[in-house]
Parts: sequence; structure tokens; C-alpha cells
Amino acid sequence: MKTIVAILTACLISTTVQAQKKLTVVTNQPVAEISPTMWGIFFEDINFGADGGLYAEMVKNRSFQFELPMTGWKEIKKDGNGKILIQNTGGNRNTRYAQLTVNAPAGRYGLTNEGFRGMGFHKGETYRFAIVAKKASGNAKLRVEAVNSAGAKIGEATIDQLPAEWNTATVSFTTTDSAMKGRLNVWFEGTGSVEVTRVSLFPAKTWKNRPNGMRPDLVQLLADMKPGFLRFPGGCIVEGRDLTNRYQWKETVGPVDDRKTIVNRWNMEFRHKPTPDYYQSFGLGFFEYFQLSEDIGAEPLPILNCGMACQFNSGEVVAMNEMDPYVQDALDLIEFANAPVTTKWGKLRADMGHPAPFNLKYIGIGNEQWDEQYIERYKLFHAVLKQKHPEIKIISSVGPSPEGKLFDYAWKELRALNTDIVDEHYYASPDWFLKNASRYDNYDRKGPKIFAGEYAAQSKAIASAENRNNWQCALSEAAFMTGLERNADVITMASYAPLFAHVDAWQWTPDLIWFDNLRSYGTPNYYVQKLFALNRGTHLLSVLSEGAVLNGKDSLYASAVLDKKGKVVIIKVVNAAASAATVALDLKGAKMAKGEAQIETLAASDKQAVNSLDSPTAIAPSKQIIRSKDKTIAIAPMSLNVITIPIQ
Repeated sequence: MKTIVAILTACLISTTVQAQKKLTVVTNQPVAEISPTMWGIFFEDINFGADGGLYAEMVKNRSFQFELPMTGWKEIKKDGNGKILIQNTGGNRNTRYAQLTVNAPAGRYGLTNEGFRGMGFHKGETYRFAIVAKKASGNAKLRVEAVNSAGAKIGEATIDQLPAEWNTATVSFTTTDSAMKGRLNVWFEGTGSVEVTRVSLFPAKTWKNRPNGMRPDLVQLLADMKPGFLRFPGGCIVEGRDLTNRYQWKETVGPVDDRKTIVNRWNMEFRHKPTPDYYQSFGLGFFEYFQLSEDIGAEPLPILNCGMACQFNSGEVVAMNEMDPYVQDALDLIEFANAPVTTKWGKLRADMGHPAPFNLKYIGIGNEQWDEQYIERYKLFHAVLKQKHPEIKIISSVGPSPEGKLFDYAWKELRALNTDIVDEHYYASPDWFLKNASRYDNYDRKGPKIFAGEYAAQSKAIASAENRNNWQCALSEAAFMTGLERNADVITMASYAPLFAHVDAWQWTPDLIWFDNLRSYGTPNYYVQKLFALNRGTHLLSVLSEGAVLNGKDSLYASAVLDKKGKVVIIKVVNAAASAATVALDLKGAKMAKGEAQIETLAASDKQAVNSLDSPTAIAPSKQIIRSKDKTIAIAPMSLNVITIPIQ
């Protein structure tokens, strides 16, 4: 047995050093296997996370389906005239189209679209324009232009022949310059009448270059985390402000043009950030979520409405004798994800381009519901799913708070049902996260497993517009996560929330990843999540100091795992103090193998420090080699440290 030691560079060590701690890692007696889904991703279409964010469509209100059908559009003229009439064909989905009468024999007439807080164009990139239209009369042809914020043209293309019957016409152009807040001009030249039902613009470079695809830089940030699961589509968006506005997965699959546009429930939720132009086109729907999960190696975790709207809003519920369609939605979703192509929903999956099953293993019933009305509805789902699909693990809710009368009531009922996994949420101060790192030390090991489904330290107050993704919040989350990891025998999933936020269109902060129309960056919280996810390990190990877990004593927190495949021990140490500490590591039951041990440190000297678009890695991990001849490991003040040691 050998003590493993190292010293960090002097620039990371405070002049004030705490007393040395001896950490004993018991390597030959694993406590439990760590779930492959231990660290994952929570996605919700909030903060322009889908349309205007992950979904790469650049045209806002592309089918004129917003409540005000010209939202995002303006009439433009250049030595020509015309008029626009919004026609409604009736029915219950995407019923509008724009009828343009063009009188521009020697000029132009048309529409300009502002995009999602502008359109981001990269210099030298190709963009693909598509229009679903028919030429009712005349000889009008089409010219598209990408322009910057000053109106200067940076790309253009023409379509000389518009279809005589409803069809899609496409053309591509390459930009000559970049623009952060550009626009798309759709000009018609000549005379006649043109009917338009969809106008679309995508970059050619989407994730995996898929048409109708996703923004690659945002997906790459997710893929780099190697998440164990992807929870979608939320979040409160599952519930809707009322039941009419709830998320219905069947409305988000099939041909993109057939997916019904609805208002986003976050469009007017907060007075500090009203966004009346926030809608859901569902170009990013359940098929695309399943596909994304597969792409990044994550288990899909869909959440379905349980017959209840958001209890913070309307609180509508479906009568108990009318719940059958909601339960059937769950059964049909499992069929869509897993069934052979000979079934109704399996065939639709195949028709969309994925004959092979998605191998769905988990499903969530309800998002953040509480009280008797949730439990009685959940029981309906539980009974049917356990009978027809016992292979599927069900995630249930205990409400939005991590304690209290309603929380205790839900736990009592769900424990009696022997439900699979219970979803707990925590939005609280950094101090709460530090104090609750021991939260799960005494949880019932014979009861349901835990999904730490939503957590984020709040620098100001819950849902405050002044919350920041500062280092103090991220560090407190890291301390809390050592507690989650130390209890990996009961914690099976964990994810930060929310995931994405557009810097010009957010409703809720803090958020894990921020972006504008061209750039994106991970917050300090992102790097905390990433370090834990990339160093998940396969088995939980005990790590003790003076015979007890190191869980806040002298502001130090620790957890340890074994990666059997990689033959390494991984110790995570959080120092929440403003002074440096030293630790000596004793690997009980193992010796260091040949190869380099290392320490990866995430730290900042200022608790209020943040990352930004201009300084995206101001707080980011740095690696150093551990020298076995040294006698102590120096732990920088206010730091998360991941120590990796190869063992025999």
C-alpha cells in the first residue's frame, strides 16, 4: 500500500493553510454500483431553449401561426408595391397562409423576418432557404437576402420559377460577412399573386448536417458532458398554464409541417421578462429528442402530462373518469419508442427514419405536481404501466419543494406503491446546498430510488431576475454533488436545471449554458456538472477522515469512486473555504500502478466570478500531474478537485 501525494503550483495555494486531513479511500470494498444514468441533462423549452436555440431554424413564426400572424414579419418595398392578406383555411392545426399580391414590374415587394432577437450569420457559411408556396397568377419570382443590422446585404439567392401548385422551393447562399443581429428579406419581383404557407432558413452546418436540424455548438456542449440521460421536454412546459396548452407528444411527431404551433407557457410567466413572441413550432419534437439522446449516448427520459395543468397557474385537472386518453398516451409513447415497425406507432418511427427501436427504459408521469389530485392520477398510470410494461422504470413526483407537509405526504403514498424512482427538486441558496450535502446519508435504502431531477443554487432568490451563475453557486452545488455521489446506492439520476438560456431572451436564471445568435459558453456550474459526469466511475467507494465521511468539516467535502474498466480510483474533494487545505490520501487495499496520477482543479478566487460570451473559460478546469514523491496534496481555496489515480 502506498500513500499518494502531490503539491499544486504555488499560485493556486493561499498563504493561509488549514490543518492536514488524512483521507482513507477503501478501494477493496465497493459500497455499490453507480448507475450509468447517475449524471445527466434536463432539457426544457424555456429561455428560447428550443426555437431560437437548440433548434437551428432562423425564421420566427415561419408559418404565420402565432396569435398575431405577422409577429416577426414586416412589409418591405423597393420601387414596388403590393399587399398581404392572411388567409385562414379552418380546421384545428396550422390553418393560415399569407397571400401576397405583388405589383413590382421594375422593383421589389415582400417581407422581412427579424429572427429570434436577430439572425446570426457566420461569414463564409452556407444557408439553406425553403419556401412552401404556390404561384396563383402572374410571373413573380423570388429573391432572398441575408442582411446585417445596418441593412447591408451579406448573402443572396434567387428562385426564378415558383411552383404552380403547393410545393417546396429551395435555394442556398453563402454569406460574405458575419452578423449577430441580421435579418432575412424575402423579395418578390414582377407581378402576380403568391400564396405562402412556410418560410424557413437553416444553416447547412447543423448537428450531423441533418436537414431541419439542431445548432451544432449547443449539441456539442451536451455531448462533451457524456450525459447518462436526457430528460425532456421539461419541466413546467409539460403541464402548460392550462390543459389546452399542455405538451402533447403526438403533436410533435410526423411531418414537420403537420406539427401544430402553440404558445409557449413561459411567454408571459414573469413580469420581469415578458416574451409574447415565444411559441413552440415543435420542429424539435419527440422523435428529435429520442434521436439526440441516441447521438450523445444518453438514455431518453420523456416526461408526460398526468392530467394536470401547472398548479402555480390554472391548476386545472382532468376528471378521473376521463383519464384514459392520458394513460393511452403513455402506452403509445412506449410503442413509438420500442415497438416493431409492424405496429401503428412503431411504423411512424420507421417512416421518420428510425426503424430500430430507441430502447426506452424510463418514463416520467407528471412534472412537479403535488397533493391528492396528483397521487390519485399517478396511481392510474402506475397500475397500467406495471401490468403492461414492467420493464419500464417510472419516475414520480413529490412536488417542487424538498421538504414540507406535501412532500412528506407524497413520499408516504409513493413508498406504499413501491414506485421505482422519486423526483426531488431543489432551488435554494448556496448555503442550503452546503448544509444538505448529507441529505441522503440516512434515506431508506429499501425504498424507491431518487432522481435529483432539478437543482441549481440561487445567488439572490428563487426565480429572481438578479440570479447569477457565479462561482459561489457552482461550488456549493459541487459540495452537494459529493453527497449525491456518496449515496449512489440510492441516487440513480441527477441533473441541473434549466439547461439553456439566450442572453437576449431569457425568462429564468441561473442556467447551465448561455448563448447568443453566434456563440455559446458553459457556466462554472456547467464545468462542475461535466467534471462529475466525466468521472462517474463504476463503483462507489468509502472515503473517510478520522473514521467519518468528510462532509463539511473545515469546509471540506469528499467522495470517491472506482472505475473498474479504467482501473483508476477517482476522488473528488471540494474546499468551500477561502483558505487552502492539504490532504494525504491512503488507498486502503490497493497500490498505485504505473502511469500518471493527476488532479483536475476548478477554482476561482472571487465567489462572484462568472463566465461570459467574451470570457467563456474564465473559470474552467486545469490539470496537473501528481508526483508520487511528494507528501501532501494541496487543495486550493474555493475549489473542486478531481484526483485520478491508476491502481493495481
